[in-house]
Amino acid sequence: MKKWFFCLLLIAVSSKIFAQGCSLCSLNAQSMGKDAGIGLNHGILYLAAIPLLFISTVGIIWFRRNRPDKEE
Repeated sequence: MKKWFFCLLLIAVSSKIFAQGCSLCSLNAQSMGKDAGIGLNHGILYLAAIPLLFISTVGIIWFRRNRPDKEE
């Protein structure tokens, strides 16, 4: 129980630390105009897609290899 609490606390604290750059990105996007903001959003999605696909692929492979066999 303490381990889960520590993990949740660590995630909650670290999200505030890493979110500090978001205000700078939003200010830059607002100052550049609508088209540049759309391009910035597409760039963020492009940069996030590759790690998310990699992590999900590894997770699916791990899940399929480690699940218990069905006994009939």
